[in-house]
Amino acid sequence: MIPKDTIHSIMDAARIEEVVGDFVQLKRRGVNLLGLCPFHNEKTPSFTVSPAKGIYKCFGCGKAGNAVNFVMEHEKYSYPEALRYLANKYGIEIEEQEPDPEEKQLETDREGLFSVSNFAQKYFTDTLFETEEGKAIGLSYFLERGFREDIIRKFQLGFSPTAWDAFTNHARQNGYPEKYLVDSGLSISKDGRMYDRFRERVMFPIHNLTGKVIGFGGRILTSDKTKPKYVNSPESEIYNKSKSLYGIWLARNTIVSRDNCFLVEGYTDVISLHQSGIENVVASSGTSLTTDQIRLISRYTRNITILYDGDTAGIKASFRGIDMILEQGMNVKVVLFPDGEDPDSYSRKHSSSEVEAFLATEASDFITFKTTLLLSETKNDPIKKAGLVHDIIQTISLIPDPIIRPLYIRECSEIMGIAEQTLMNELNKLLRKKRSKDAAAPEEPEEATPDTSIIAPPQELAPDITDCSAQERDLIRVLMLYGTQKFNIPVETEIPDLVEYSAISVAEYICNDLRVNQITFDLPVHQTIFDAFAKGVDEGSLPDEKYFTMHSDPEVTQLAIDLLSVKYELSPGWEEIKIYVSDESGDIGKLSEKAVLSLVHRKLRAMIHHNQREMKELDHNSELWVDHLSKDIFLKKALNEISRKLGRILNG
Repeated sequence: MIPKDTIHSIMDAARIEEVVGDFVQLKRRGVNLLGLCPFHNEKTPSFTVSPAKGIYKCFGCGKAGNAVNFVMEHEKYSYPEALRYLANKYGIEIEEQEPDPEEKQLETDREGLFSVSNFAQKYFTDTLFETEEGKAIGLSYFLERGFREDIIRKFQLGFSPTAWDAFTNHARQNGYPEKYLVDSGLSISKDGRMYDRFRERVMFPIHNLTGKVIGFGGRILTSDKTKPKYVNSPESEIYNKSKSLYGIWLARNTIVSRDNCFLVEGYTDVISLHQSGIENVVASSGTSLTTDQIRLISRYTRNITILYDGDTAGIKASFRGIDMILEQGMNVKVVLFPDGEDPDSYSRKHSSSEVEAFLATEASDFITFKTTLLLSETKNDPIKKAGLVHDIIQTISLIPDPIIRPLYIRECSEIMGIAEQTLMNELNKLLRKKRSKDAAAPEEPEEATPDTSIIAPPQELAPDITDCSAQERDLIRVLMLYGTQKFNIPVETEIPDLVEYSAISVAEYICNDLRVNQITFDLPVHQTIFDAFAKGVDEGSLPDEKYFTMHSDPEVTQLAIDLLSVKYELSPGWEEIKIYVSDESGDIGKLSEKAVLSLVHRKLRAMIHHNQREMKELDHNSELWVDHLSKDIFLKKALNEISRKLGRILNG
């Protein structure tokens, strides 16, 4: 563990312009720096770095953060890895804290599993290249498949001997305890004896993002039908099948640069494509695609291209996995290889340029692919075609982007020869049905009906008067931008008609007012920031911008950066030609008062709404109903007073 004091030292030392400048060419623009965003393709710079605030924000793709966030996002590091990177950059020594006994044991076990897995990989690779059995069986197999030696070494492939306990005995002799051998799945304990799990198999090490070996896949080379073709490591403290992708450690940088990830099924598919120069490829390793695997890919790109062989049954079986990709808001394309071919065999039979050209020309979007594939099986059967329509609409409904959905509706309408309006109606029915199942979710307006002679006016949703998030956010914004600034407020004196003024900070005014009126925030992130300011008011030391932009809670950091980021700066030359723009900071007192009153106003409306809903459930002759009525009158009176102060129309 990295001590908090060391983390603070790293945060204080890290200069955002220097950290970002190592990867992005920046040019001065006013008080900020500007460059092309490293997280998405753009021709006009929209990536802004603020040295004064210690933050960056891209106004094109929305990425924002501090120095640590940038290193994590750009280099795909974990939080501790990013801290260590910055510590090394600024010459800060990290003295790790001693964890408690339970944490220490857990870390010891994890390191033990990593160590024995790395040891096993070297053993299997050495066996492949340096023993007669390994060369005769394992290496000859890989070479016959067309794998070059440099590719075999790149993927650290190996061979497990045919003896029942060759690896287990070798590991024991090198001091590895049975616990790690069994927990890692490398050995099996049965009837008091230990056996090698992967004996007589060629070995495919599975790595995590940083290249550490976490598991293995082993392929048998004999024709024994009683044994499974592939055996994989069981799950352990370091290997979670549903969160791992074969080849991701070698593919991640190319996935980012190409902004696309090829997804295949097996180990050899990945290896053959790498040998053809296509490195942005990973495999689900024969398991059903999981949400965690999809999210892992989404850290590097929003685009996935799935490579299929000609097995129609296998393609259909994978449709659910692709639906999951669409649900995550990602773009999916499909490449179908010729009958009898898969990515491995096709790559071995064609040159690198031919493989790249094939993937580029044959890729089609998934919904078009699925529609065309299933339509060919309906054979003009109206029942089957109706089932196809429902299936396709179900898939389109999973796409979260309401702009993309109608585009696919139009494309499917042309392919299936069905009126676009009919498909749109079915989509809207399905969306309404889904929304009705989740009453807590805000209802989404229906898409506008395309290509009709009568255009209905768009239906606007009634505002949710109980939602105070906008007012909360604005008040937090005022605190964040102007919390330390002071303004004068009138104070009472013992002399009639004599008005005196006292200076008070924006934070003190807002925090004291809300606490006196017992106003709390609905969103936890807003409450966290408010509590920090309130504590600062009480202790006489307000938190600065860096406290929030370097906060341990990523939600706090993200909100702070969003509120502190200003997209445009006014050129100094404007004042020279007497063009002035109004600045809200001109009257801090009025700004603070309006922020408080607007939040209280919305809170009162919410209270009135809830109170009136409760009244409807009560007997009008009951004392409880009379109490609610009195409360309603009181709340409305208070609301009207706040409305008057805000200059709004009074509510009856």
